[in-house]
Amino acid sequence: MISNKKSEISSGYFLVVLVLISMGGPLGMNIILPSLSSYQVAFETDYALSQLTLTVYLAAIAVGQLIYGPLSDRFGRRPIVLGGLLILILGSLLCFFAGSIEVMILGRLVQAIGGCAGMVMGRAMVRDRYPPEKAASMIAYMTMAVVVAPSIAPMLGGILEDQAGWRASFIFVKIFAVLVLLVAIFGAQETLPVQKRHQARFGTLMMSFAYLLRNRTFLVYSLQVSFSTAAYFSFLGGTSYVLIDLMGGSATELGIYFALVSAFYILGNFITARLTHRVGIYRLIKAGTLIAIAGPVLMVITELTIGLTPLLFFGEMCLVATGNGLCIATGVAGAISADPERVGAASGLAGSMQIGFGALATFVVGLLLSAFETTALPLIFVVLFCCIAAAISARLGGSTDLSDPS
Repeated sequence: MISNKKSEISSGYFLVVLVLISMGGPLGMNIILPSLSSYQVAFETDYALSQLTLTVYLAAIAVGQLIYGPLSDRFGRRPIVLGGLLILILGSLLCFFAGSIEVMILGRLVQAIGGCAGMVMGRAMVRDRYPPEKAASMIAYMTMAVVVAPSIAPMLGGILEDQAGWRASFIFVKIFAVLVLLVAIFGAQETLPVQKRHQARFGTLMMSFAYLLRNRTFLVYSLQVSFSTAAYFSFLGGTSYVLIDLMGGSATELGIYFALVSAFYILGNFITARLTHRVGIYRLIKAGTLIAIAGPVLMVITELTIGLTPLLFFGEMCLVATGNGLCIATGVAGAISADPERVGAASGLAGSMQIGFGALATFVVGLLLSAFETTALPLIFVVLFCCIAAAISARLGGSTDLSDPS
């Protein structure tokens, strides 16, 4: 009895450590969103360049997911975690002292490389320690906790922006990373024994990626997830300009509205967790993509008739968030189940495509909002395009449903 209790405490502490390790990347990504417009003023640049501080961050995470896994298989998980946190601290300091938009973008690149390590290693360390059934449960709990970071980060960033200026967000991320580094030094034990390590074979990994891209099931599910994610990241990338510059809102308001949208995304995921076994992956994906399309369609109608207000703008985006909650997790499950012999490679490639599409979408939104400065329609049309593309991808996967044998 005492032994079981100690085991539960140990597992709980291990989970808390992994949650903290995994939160750095999402926190650093979203905390700057209310400050994108401030970078324009501070560095005397346009919104497209200011937007690159988010786009470059996403691109670095997309690439990092493909690299950190093989590196950790060779050198172990703990060195990657500690090194990543040190890089995150360095990147945050570089951003804080940035005197130009170019240095800021470089600092964001360094930040992302550091933050990505914990995101990848958290899942790997769970799989190292627990058998598949227990690992799935632990990863589910970890994911629910990690979602808190991107949900509250914009609100926190907005408050810091209004009270202390845009540099305050980077000090917060640096302090957070230092504290997590101390926790990791004493609490993040190595989970991959030396005898189980092997040489990283990037050539073999690239061949696996090429094989997966020829797998129709993997491709359609991955594209659906990638376009759905791109719709959300498009919104993330352009909302600061729309709310603050076009609608006259504040950074704090932006953070609060983002928290509302995140709550609906969490709701969609909760519904997915409850209904997947009864409804099936493909039906949830179809429902999610259709619900998501309704959001930007209503935005276009509202903008062209009575005009968008912040409440209507974010309220209609909640439809996209709910739809994504139904179709992203299910789409990922479909993608990584497409080839049982390449689950790890499928997970890395699908995740990289997901973030990569999001990075491209934010870049496009930045360019369009810089070219058409007086309306939110460019942002809305990009979100609409991504939602429609996700729905089309889902329909292409109609005969590849993995949950319904019929």
